[in-house]
Amino acid sequence: MPEAALRHAAEAYTDALVAFCQRLIRTPSPPGDEAGIAALVRAEMAALAYDDVWADAAGNVVGVVRGGGGRSLMLNTHLDHVDAGDPGRWPVPPFEGRVTGGAVWGRGAMDIKGPLACQVYAPAVLRRAGITPPGDLYVTAVVMEEVGGLGAQVLVDGVRPAFAVVGEATGCRLTRGHRGRVELQARFVGRSGHASAPERAANPHFAVARFLQALEGLPMAKSATFGSATVAPTLIRSDQASANVIPEQLVVTLDWRTVPEEGADAVVARVAALAAGAADSGVTAEVRVPVVSRTSYTGLTRDCPSVHPAFELPVTHPLVRAAREALTEIYAEPVPVDLWRFATDGGHFMAAGIPTIGFGPGDEHLAHTTEERIDLDQLARGLLGNAALCARLGEVAD
Repeated sequence: MPEAALRHAAEAYTDALVAFCQRLIRTPSPPGDEAGIAALVRAEMAALAYDDVWADAAGNVVGVVRGGGGRSLMLNTHLDHVDAGDPGRWPVPPFEGRVTGGAVWGRGAMDIKGPLACQVYAPAVLRRAGITPPGDLYVTAVVMEEVGGLGAQVLVDGVRPAFAVVGEATGCRLTRGHRGRVELQARFVGRSGHASAPERAANPHFAVARFLQALEGLPMAKSATFGSATVAPTLIRSDQASANVIPEQLVVTLDWRTVPEEGADAVVARVAALAAGAADSGVTAEVRVPVVSRTSYTGLTRDCPSVHPAFELPVTHPLVRAAREALTEIYAEPVPVDLWRFATDGGHFMAAGIPTIGFGPGDEHLAHTTEERIDLDQLARGLLGNAALCARLGEVAD
């Protein structure tokens, strides 16, 4: 891999990269309202002479640069961002895209518009360096990642590359997996009644109390890589708003962080058994994974279970090894292999049979905060690293 040519080409795009990142930040794109930013990304891909650019039924943007006869590679980020909250709490306006203190500030700066800009510009760096990708190169930006991953699940219906690189922030290190997330709802149904005569009712509160106490001591699945799975009760909802009424129903929401050794079905079965054991005379219990109907900006609707799969690619996997070598060579220093603490669309890609790694600029501690920003040197480093991956990973054999 001609490292010097890649470095020179990446430096030539520094100003354009920062300006594109700013335009992305200045284009608000909450989940379900990504039409504007999708058009912006498509226009930039066309201006950078991609071989083909389109949007699929969900509104995911797909750009293709044709390569040689090697393996196909997909770079992936998403188009949406979380809510900015109170603009007055930000040091700078959240959608101004201001450069200050050596960083671009704003909602989505590092989650994920900075990494998105780096991925969009990576093929241009290769072309300027005179390098043809070993295989076809797909650059994809999906909708509604922040609310369950509708875009990623639709994307793999039509795009199935040999390998994928998810651009969620890694600080320009390499990641090879993360725990998953399963949301569960445990519903306890009793019999309502006047609080002055509790003997006439079947109060679900006591069943919920037993359930939560048992949950606290529940042995959790363990992984040599990720440690223990975890569960956190987050919400309790009652069907009553009156303080003098015993409710009929209580619903407890659980956030279960899974390890690859335990899938969603196994988690549901364990919690259902626990809930059934906590129920008493007159109270029944059921446990389910909520399914949310999501509609993209194109009007496509899909039912999305509240599940983000865990995944782990072995450190010895050829994709991990090749990516580490490519990054170490282009940076002229060792690049560690790490794990994400949060869930990404990478779990959906791995579930579809696509070996997936993570690489992207930015500090993940800033995600979803009013301090969100991405350092300019991280943007430059992220562009160079993505270009190096594009130049190398299509050569990876199974």
